[in-house]
Amino acid sequence: MIGDALLVLAAYLVGSIPFGYVLPRILRGDDIRRHGSGNVGATNVWRVYGWSLGLPVAVLDVLKGLVPATLGLRLGGDWVGVLAGAAAMLGHARPVFLGFSKGGKMVATAGGVALALAPFAALGCAAIWLVTFALTRYASLSSMVAAVALPLLSIAFGASWPVVAFTALAALGVVALHRQNVRRLLAGTEPRFARTRAVRAD
Repeated sequence: MIGDALLVLAAYLVGSIPFGYVLPRILRGDDIRRHGSGNVGATNVWRVYGWSLGLPVAVLDVLKGLVPATLGLRLGGDWVGVLAGAAAMLGHARPVFLGFSKGGKMVATAGGVALALAPFAALGCAAIWLVTFALTRYASLSSMVAAVALPLLSIAFGASWPVVAFTALAALGVVALHRQNVRRLLAGTEPRFARTRAVRAD
């Protein structure tokens, strides 16, 4: 029991590592929060700096959900895997290492957790994200559509009820964190994905 609790705590700390802040700070001497949406997630990093930083951040954000959830699943079963994954996502959204300020919108980290707990559903959602993005060029819309599809695909692929419940709550969390994007989409002011030129820090 204590071991499970320590694993969940460690998952939160791993999830709190703000790779979208750390990599630009180290490699560009810049603060990503000064650019674009001000978000430390992979989408904003990709938009500002391009794939050379956006892709590593995306991969690392997926891994910080995948690894804790996988360890929890193998060491304690579905419930521990779910709790570890949820803790990693919470860390990504409200990272302790940034003073619990706004983190990322959990999409990549949630994808990593889903890959551990419901791999076929996660792969299906990745395909849905890519198709939606190719058709619309809205990263926010693609993320929300994929998130909503996750619990449905989890049910379709026979996931256990703790995993289905988790994916449903994760979908709600992702949509909630995109509520400003929803307002802009409805108003027709949401920007389509395009890279902007970052300003070098002095």
